[in-house]
Amino acid sequence: MHKLCRFNRGGGRPLVGVINELGAVLDLSYAGFSTVTEILEAKDPVAKLDEALGDDNLPSYPLADVTLFSPIEGQEVWAAGVTYLRSKSARMEESDFSATAYDRVYDAERPELFFKSMPGKVVDPGGEVGIRADAQWNVPEPELTLVFNSKKELVGCSIGNDMSSRDIEGENLLYLPQAKVYDKSCAVGPCIVLGASESEVRDWTIGVTISRGGETVFEGETSIGQIKRSFDELGEFLWRSQTFPDGVALMTGTGVVPGEDFTLAADDVVRIHISGIGELENTVAVV
Repeated sequence: MHKLCRFNRGGGRPLVGVINELGAVLDLSYAGFSTVTEILEAKDPVAKLDEALGDDNLPSYPLADVTLFSPIEGQEVWAAGVTYLRSKSARMEESDFSATAYDRVYDAERPELFFKSMPGKVVDPGGEVGIRADAQWNVPEPELTLVFNSKKELVGCSIGNDMSSRDIEGENLLYLPQAKVYDKSCAVGPCIVLGASESEVRDWTIGVTISRGGETVFEGETSIGQIKRSFDELGEFLWRSQTFPDGVALMTGTGVVPGEDFTLAADDVVRIHISGIGELENTVAVV
């Protein structure tokens, strides 16, 4: 497996790299790569990286000395909902009005899919994620994020934060776009893992820790194996009647949901971890 990332040192345009097992970033620009997308679009992305990493002369930088950017370049970000049983229960708790709809979509053949973010609005690791100024109940949603190339091939996975305003969504199902799609509502990173099979990924854990003033105010974890639908099934529905010339990233729902007594506040720190990928950290701001 390879952890493909975008980074720079001391400013300038993002470069392409791989985070190795020693916690260093290998600079792939010296192997002729200028974008993550060209690797994802290769006939065999893992083999292409294996070949590049065979060069022992690639520059290597400690992670502490680089700035990581989201690996999203031209890819739209979409999301799937109600894929974990816990997620279904939480969404039903938001509103009696909407409860039967969430119950039905969990058992339906067709998954819930919705647009989440244009690529230029995706928040980088270390950047600020937003909570709406007109919402009272805001939560992060830690999600495994599948990455497809333009040929409909599932080529990797990352960590996503699907920021949500639960009170707005609970008020009316038709308000879902306002609850989900707004400035700073989507973060993806810190890398894309290539070469992991679905069975391997389902053995990973996903969790979130929220800190406020240096103290932990919420934490939870679950198994990615609790996702009900297969990755191929989610991808197949996403690509129906759709084209994505630069590929697409698909968040796969959440199984870790803070209770109704919790809401995010400005300056909270959200850390989402997936055991096979790493950690995505962001600070909260009001937008």
